[in-house]
Amino acid sequence: MDHYLGIDVGSVTTKLALTGANGEILWSTYLRTAGGPIEAIQKAFGQLAKDGYDGKKVTGVGTTGSGRHLAAIMVGADAVKNEITAHAAAAKFVEPLVRTVIDIGGQDSKIIFIKNGVSTGFNMNSICAAGTGSFLDHQATRLGIPIEEFGEYALKSTSPVKISGRCGVFAESDLIHKQQMGYKKEDLIAGLCLALVGNFLSNVARGKKIEPVVLFQGGVAANVGIRAAFEQKLQMPVVVPRNHAVMGAWGAALLAKQWKERTNGATQFRGVESISSFECLPRTFSCTDCSNMCEVNELYIQNKLVSRWGSRCGKWSNLERSSKGREEARYFPLRISEQDRILV
Repeated sequence: MDHYLGIDVGSVTTKLALTGANGEILWSTYLRTAGGPIEAIQKAFGQLAKDGYDGKKVTGVGTTGSGRHLAAIMVGADAVKNEITAHAAAAKFVEPLVRTVIDIGGQDSKIIFIKNGVSTGFNMNSICAAGTGSFLDHQATRLGIPIEEFGEYALKSTSPVKISGRCGVFAESDLIHKQQMGYKKEDLIAGLCLALVGNFLSNVARGKKIEPVVLFQGGVAANVGIRAAFEQKLQMPVVVPRNHAVMGAWGAALLAKQWKERTNGATQFRGVESISSFECLPRTFSCTDCSNMCEVNELYIQNKLVSRWGSRCGKWSNLERSSKGREEARYFPLRISEQDRILV
């Protein structure tokens, strides 16, 4: 039986999903990226091998997320797609009648509009991270509450406190001010959830009409307080899929399945055991051969150069071209003259 793998590498979390021939999820994992996407990807594949899926016939692999290109090179991906495409694919698979997808992850949030099974538009947060997973983690830590219980506190509230939700900085400042006034934690958290949802509807949805069926996915969808705030603001049910946390990876696997059905090509997949154990090292150097001063990136697997990118003129696109002797990029401290030092 054919199987498909999807990998979603984000700034905060890394997800891996294995699907069957019909697209159903057979196995998944959700890990913290912790600033090391290479290590997170290898750990995820190590878990896959440990759980007994190493021998499965994988006929297609897809990657998505901010680290999708790195992941694609590491694993030998067949389909590399952006987060919007991957999340929309999974949402349509789960609920064919979906019209609106709300996705809130660790650092970004997005809304996708779908009509008759076709994505018609999307918006993403720009510079404000209010309401994302990292922001909520920070507030939970500051209030001394496990993030797993954060949403439950909001549901206990009988009188939510009004919190400014214009941006993350204002929301946190106002929350601290109201906390110092002695309000209960559950009322503070309920007010914060409503403020963050209001921020999302203003700055991400940007006033566009939200129609049912509404799917809420991403890691933050586990927060029942945020879900309840969306339902209150929208005055309609909000559906959280069972596999909400790995929808990006699931969508990437489904897109790999589409690639296989369309092309019937042979997968480039390197193998579960190989990926979980090989040595993978990135390297960067500055090319000073012309005024472009390109920062060229390389990726080595088992000491073999497998990819290189960042060269504007294309002179480094040939992997047979050696970069031996090129200095790795370094940052040198500014030299301050003695006279300037005195003035400072």
